[in-house]
Amino acid sequence: MINKFVAGLMTATLIAGAAHADAVHCGKLLDVRAGKILSDQVVVFDAHGVITAVGPAATVVLPQGTKVTNLPALTCLPGLIDAHTHLTGNATDHGYQALGISVPRAATIGVKNARITLMAGFTTVRDVGADGYADVAVRDAVDAGDVPGPRMLVAGPMISITGGHGDDNLLPFEFHHSADGVADGPWALRAKVRQNVKYGVDLIKIAASGGVLSKGDAAGGEQLTLEEMQAIVAEAHKLGRKVAAHAHGTGAIKDAILAGVDSVEHSSLIDAEGIKLAKAHGTFLVFDIYNDDFILSEGLKNGMLPESIEKEKAIGRLQRENFKKAFLGGARMAFGTDAAVYPHGDNAKQFAKMVEWGMKPIDALRAATLNAAELQGWKDKVGELALGHYADLIAVAGDPLADVTVLQHVAFVMKGGVVAKIE
Repeated sequence: MINKFVAGLMTATLIAGAAHADAVHCGKLLDVRAGKILSDQVVVFDAHGVITAVGPAATVVLPQGTKVTNLPALTCLPGLIDAHTHLTGNATDHGYQALGISVPRAATIGVKNARITLMAGFTTVRDVGADGYADVAVRDAVDAGDVPGPRMLVAGPMISITGGHGDDNLLPFEFHHSADGVADGPWALRAKVRQNVKYGVDLIKIAASGGVLSKGDAAGGEQLTLEEMQAIVAEAHKLGRKVAAHAHGTGAIKDAILAGVDSVEHSSLIDAEGIKLAKAHGTFLVFDIYNDDFILSEGLKNGMLPESIEKEKAIGRLQRENFKKAFLGGARMAFGTDAAVYPHGDNAKQFAKMVEWGMKPIDALRAATLNAAELQGWKDKVGELALGHYADLIAVAGDPLADVTVLQHVAFVMKGGVVAKIE
């Protein structure tokens, strides 16, 4: 906690600088690249919120008139990155309950959850799937400064086969309803990529396999064919968009990697060959290993179908075991949680699971900073407190290298040099 004197000083800084400081003086600062905690550090940034200097307070020369936010009792670190979120969804709206959510309502839910996510210390996210381009609307509102939220890369409607994980399988035949991203065959799927790009997405999300929360499919069953995925990836890359593949199943994971996707989401049933392929192709693996607990304890009351609970029971622990194997096997891994399966704002609870299943705290933190920034294509902008990067900075009480759970209680959040939260 920040003492009353420091809180008063920061309040004065906010009033004088319209929530914009020129420097942050940190009692301690985590250098995520070196994996070290440094003492008495200063981060200086310009009027555009871009870092111009980082170093010991005794050596960094501050320009005259610099407004300084002092955090003597806290540990500063880069703003965190969640590479797998669904801001336009709530954890309480699954299964048939989701049918009552319109696209405009989803956008307003996204506005709410964008703020919650930012307050939790996640200053950048990759939002990987939303109906009706509601996520595009939220991203644009954040970018315009209309609403608070993290930096967002968005995928729009997930691309899926008919009846696949990305389709809407809850309604009977007489409604003749399919989800926005549904198509079959290489050229029809290329057209879906082009449509998503037309309406403003930053990346393409595909359903390579079945899913836990979709009705009527097997989570491990392959859905898109290798030929179909190759067509999607070729079209997306040609148009300057990366591809994220939802894939639980062993075969779907390997075919997605062979097709050239940039990341595999969930990766639950990956095998040794799949890990080797991911390493060889430089494919990022994004394991959402926290939400198993939430699905099994809270899923039914939040509308998840009984079959979804059974599917989670079948693959939840296997996913965690394979997470450990993939990490020890040297695969590139980025932090992603599937927020909306569990409540937004609880993103940092996954760090403890990552440590429990084989990582050191610094490994988990790098997954949510350096690695996630590289996956986003923003390694020169976010993910560390370094020259030329945005002044996206959070602060916590305690040492996250000793106790990663301190990240669940973020006391200070700054995005692009603008203070968003003070406790």
